[in-house]
Amino acid sequence: MTRAVFLEKISAELLLETMAEGAILLDQTGKIRLWNKAMVEMTGYTQDEVLGHTTERLRAPECIGSAQISRLLEDTGNGSAPNCINRCECMMVAKNGERVPIMVNARRLQDKSGTRLGVLQTLTDIRPLISLKQQIQAMATKISSESNFQGITGKSPQMQKVFRLAGLAAESEASVMVLGESGTGKELVASAIHQLSPRKNQPLIKVNCGAIPETLLESELFGHEKGSFTGAIKKRTGRFEAADHGTIFLDEIGDVSPAMQVKLLRVLQSGEFERLGGETTLKVNVRVVAATNKDLHREVREGRFREDLYYRLRVFPIFIPPLRERTDDIPMLARHFVNKFSASTGRLIKGISREAMQILRTYSWPGNVRELENAIEYAFVVCQSDQIGIHDLPAEFSEDPPMVTVSERAPRSLPPEQSHQILQSPGKLSELLSCCGWNKAEAGRTLGVSRTAVWKWMKKHGIPLEKSD
Repeated sequence: MTRAVFLEKISAELLLETMAEGAILLDQTGKIRLWNKAMVEMTGYTQDEVLGHTTERLRAPECIGSAQISRLLEDTGNGSAPNCINRCECMMVAKNGERVPIMVNARRLQDKSGTRLGVLQTLTDIRPLISLKQQIQAMATKISSESNFQGITGKSPQMQKVFRLAGLAAESEASVMVLGESGTGKELVASAIHQLSPRKNQPLIKVNCGAIPETLLESELFGHEKGSFTGAIKKRTGRFEAADHGTIFLDEIGDVSPAMQVKLLRVLQSGEFERLGGETTLKVNVRVVAATNKDLHREVREGRFREDLYYRLRVFPIFIPPLRERTDDIPMLARHFVNKFSASTGRLIKGISREAMQILRTYSWPGNVRELENAIEYAFVVCQSDQIGIHDLPAEFSEDPPMVTVSERAPRSLPPEQSHQILQSPGKLSELLSCCGWNKAEAGRTLGVSRTAVWKWMKKHGIPLEKSD
């Protein structure tokens, strides 16, 4: 069949009848001359009921679409009338009285001589889109409602104790020490304490002491004067000064050097310090919340951490249990992250299969809540259905025996503080990956974390996910 013969057999009316969108053809007087099958399905009106009539019966009072269509039909003679309508969201009334949200596109029709013949409208039922938006909004709302305590999710007795202690800590001015493994949510607890405290309207300044080189930490905390060292081209305000009348959160406090411990002790005792290279003594009113994943009591006993600073920081200790010790929280946390990523990505993944959830409950979670969040984010990338299954989880979940300790699972793991330093350093992490043949699972076993955690740190540092030639 030649193209000409083929096109001869395909009439314009046949094309409009087979369209998934509704199509209405109006003549120059505004009367309906064509009403396709999709319009019958959308409105409930048959062709016999509408042909020869206007579209007035479809018009909802709040819809502006009809007025715009009328302008398309105008013949002002001066070219001021529009030639088309694009993506106009409107509302029409179906035969049963239902208001149907639609998106309207319309084009003026004219012959080769320019004589106006009428208007062709296409209407798309956007109820599925509205429903999708509502579901995403509901998920976003659910994220907030599921959070038990200032955005921290957990129903286990251990976490309820954490919430209670954090609430008590917020009522006092005592220094707080938040203890727990990496990924348990120490920073979230510190933020909750600040937000519930009388200082909530003042700054919350966060400092990761383990991520800042020792040579820069003093300047970071206390500031410096212009010319105090090479590169100090102007005066800088330190974090303690910026936190005046607020809260400072000192994460990884166990990593600071003995010399820096002396300076921290002074500011905790008197609230006084000098900028690096300065002579003026500054005084601040700062509430200190510190955190560490180290056993500071052992660090004191072995002479690596000052005992007086330890007791000054640890006035009010709060211990966050690892995820493997509160497995009852895992389903709630997993659902929380599913809702979070559904809201942020627009993907309507409804939940996690029973088999996948069982694997999550029996996994050892060396990376704790942060690793669980990473695992759910990974699943959102690979999942092709509306439910996360076993095969959507990262590879280590099918390799890890149930409920083993980190030391049993990864006997070659480095000490936690050394692993943390490697993860924080793009150069050191790249070097480890090279030694492991760019095998992220092997690098994770060496570091005592999951493959997903290694993948997340690589993305953060901009390290290529695959070995470059």
